[in-house]
Amino acid sequence: MQHRVAAIGGDGIGPEIVAAGKEVLDAAGERFGFDIAWTDFDIGAERYLATGDLLTEEDIRELSKFSAIYFGSIGDTRVKPGVLEKGILLAIRFHFDQYINLRPIKLLEGVTTPLANKRPEDIDFVVVRENTEDFYVGIGSRFKGVREEKTLEVVRDLYSVKFGLDVETDADELAYQIGVITRPGAERVIRYAFDLAGRRQKKLTSVDKANVLSDVYGLWRDVFTDVAAGYPDIATEFNFVDAVTMWFVKNPEWFDVVVTPNMFGDIITDLGAMIQGGLGLAPGGNINPEGTSMFEPIHGSAPKYRGLDVANPLATVWAGSMLLDHIGEHDAAAAVLRAIEQSILDGFVTRDMGGAKKTSEVGQYLAALVRTV
Repeated sequence: MQHRVAAIGGDGIGPEIVAAGKEVLDAAGERFGFDIAWTDFDIGAERYLATGDLLTEEDIRELSKFSAIYFGSIGDTRVKPGVLEKGILLAIRFHFDQYINLRPIKLLEGVTTPLANKRPEDIDFVVVRENTEDFYVGIGSRFKGVREEKTLEVVRDLYSVKFGLDVETDADELAYQIGVITRPGAERVIRYAFDLAGRRQKKLTSVDKANVLSDVYGLWRDVFTDVAAGYPDIATEFNFVDAVTMWFVKNPEWFDVVVTPNMFGDIITDLGAMIQGGLGLAPGGNINPEGTSMFEPIHGSAPKYRGLDVANPLATVWAGSMLLDHIGEHDAAAAVLRAIEQSILDGFVTRDMGGAKKTSEVGQYLAALVRTV
């Protein structure tokens, strides 16, 4: 069987870690009887600096032919922060309506966690983050003056909304950002989380800040409660986002599946990454269950390490395992994760994890392990 997958190395260390990941996934295909036909896309800072192109209509048309995208990293010191991230990464997420951001928080054997009293069986949960709404819809403004009139619009497959604003102030400067949560947008990600919890330990935690931001997150709670009525076998609870940061550290074993709006998901998954061993071990999936999904490490592009062959590829390889799971190659996905764990136990890791191996060497070692573990 052949799977067609798009690959975007992106910036900084991205091309190196994606190359390592592709080698490992190809090895998994050899062992489990499938082939990945890779198509590489030249999307990132280099092209932007040369041509001014971020994500073109042609890019979108071509990417739409794939069910999965394997993405490295984005960001370059030569480009103002936010330009590449919004113009490429967020543009892909929004265009393909990748409304689920899936981030496993799992402590592997051999990994050192800051939570010295916790074992791998204590840290094994999944955060389901809504990925297209909340304060990430990109509507806001910043101005100096007395008055500003503006129309702001959000267009999604599910809906469109316009805000006609007439702002008057005597402040020296004013900035505002509008967060949007809709019932259909919240319902689809919450339902996905309930279905996932049903396949795991049948417990789902909703995270919000409804005690202060009672309109947007009050709606989130209402939707969660309504959807929960259809899943009587799933245990549910609410946590405020400030409290959950404490419980992630004190009692991570309490959690199975966590579902949260976009902004809070962005924050708590970085905390989750740290308790599982750091950003070098943290993968993520941007998922549209009916369309094109994208899998990537959650760390940045580390431009200063570009071309040095020293970057840790494990988060990218783990994201590749998630990609394999998404396209139905479940045994191969499990083998890749076992290989990551074995490589860590063997001490065959890059310097950020206390080893001395190169990016490419780790990729080769993992590929060899995948063929046997």
